[in-house]
Amino acid sequence: MKPTVNRATQKSVKATVKATAVAAMIGFFAAGAAHAQSSVSLYGQVDEWVGATKFPGGERAWNVSGGGMSTSYWGMKGSEDLGGGYKAIFTLESFFRAQNGQYGRFQGDTFFARNSYVGIQGPIGTFTAGRLTTQLFVSTILFNPFVDSYVFSPMVYHVFLGQGTFPTYTTDQGVTGDSGWNNAVQYTTPDFNGLSGSAMYAFGNNAGDGRSKKYSAQFLYFHGPFAATGVYQYVNFNATPGDLPTSNAFVTPGFKSQSVGQLGASFDMKYVKFFAQYMYTKNDIDNGSFHVNTGQGGVTVPVGPGTVMASYAYSRSNGGLDQTHKSWAVGYDYPLSKRTDVYAAYLNDKYTSLSTGDTFGVGIRAKF
Repeated sequence: MKPTVNRATQKSVKATVKATAVAAMIGFFAAGAAHAQSSVSLYGQVDEWVGATKFPGGERAWNVSGGGMSTSYWGMKGSEDLGGGYKAIFTLESFFRAQNGQYGRFQGDTFFARNSYVGIQGPIGTFTAGRLTTQLFVSTILFNPFVDSYVFSPMVYHVFLGQGTFPTYTTDQGVTGDSGWNNAVQYTTPDFNGLSGSAMYAFGNNAGDGRSKKYSAQFLYFHGPFAATGVYQYVNFNATPGDLPTSNAFVTPGFKSQSVGQLGASFDMKYVKFFAQYMYTKNDIDNGSFHVNTGQGGVTVPVGPGTVMASYAYSRSNGGLDQTHKSWAVGYDYPLSKRTDVYAAYLNDKYTSLSTGDTFGVGIRAKF
C-alpha cells in the first residue's frame, strides 16, 4: 500500500529540492571561479586611408586602401588562472582589409596571420607555441617613429618590404619571410627592472628535413626615458619554408641562409623623442655571400594635441644586385579621442637605377 502525501507536503518538498539544486549550482560555479578565474576579450583596429602610391620604377596609382598607419586586424585573447601564480593563455588575431571586406593582408594570406598561439605564463616566464610574431618585427616597430606602418615607415620598407615581397620592383635587400613564423615556440623571461629576454625557434615540420628551420633571440630594456633592444635572427632556406610565397620567393638564385642582427634605441625628452636603429644582414648563396648595412634615424615631436613624425632610412648592399636604398617620410597624427585618430603622411623611396617612388595620403584609425 502506497503512503499518502498531502499537496502541502509535496509543495514543501519540491521547494526544498529546488532551493538545494540552485544552491548546489551556485556553489559549484563559485568554487570553479575561486580555483580557475578566466577571462576572454575581443579587440582590434580599423585603419583606412586615401591617397596615391608609386613604387620605385613604377606608375602612380590612386586608391582607398587599408593599413596606412597600422594594419587592420581583430583578435581574441584569454587567460585562465591555474593557481600558484600560473595562467593558461591564448591569442587568435586575424588581419583584414576593410576597403573590400576580405580577410588577410593580401590575397591568400593565412586567416590568423597576426598571432595564433597558446601558452603558459608564470613566475619563471612565459612559454607559447603556434604562429608567433617575430622578435625582429617587434624590434623594428618599437624603435622607429612610424611604428608598424607598411605604407609610410621607412624602416619597415627596408626590413620587410624588400626581398621576395613586392614583384613590382627588383631588390635583394630586406629580410626573407614574414613578420610571423609558423610552427614556432618561444620563451620570454620575466621583467627584471625593465630588462627582459626571449628566444624563439620555428620547425620545418617535414620528416627528415631540417633545412627550413628558423631561430632568433632578443633583449628589451626600458628604463625611464631610455629604451633599447638587440635581436638576432637566422633563417635557413635551402628548401623554401612553408610560410614563404613560392611565386616570388627570391630574386637572387641559390640562396642558402640569411642572418640578421639589429640594434635599436630611443630616448624621450618629452618635447622630442629620438629613435635610432642599425641592422646588418648577411645572405649566404651557392657561390659566396653578400651583406647589407641598414641604418635609420627619426624623431617624434608633440605639436598641439598631435604628433609630428619624421624618419630617414638608408641601406647599402656590397653584392647581389649592388643596390643603394634611401627612404624618408614625414607625417602628422592627430587624436580625436583615446581610441580614434586621423593622420597625414608622405614617403619618398629611391633605389639605385630605378625612378623615385613616393606615397602620400590621409587616413583614419579606430581602435576597439
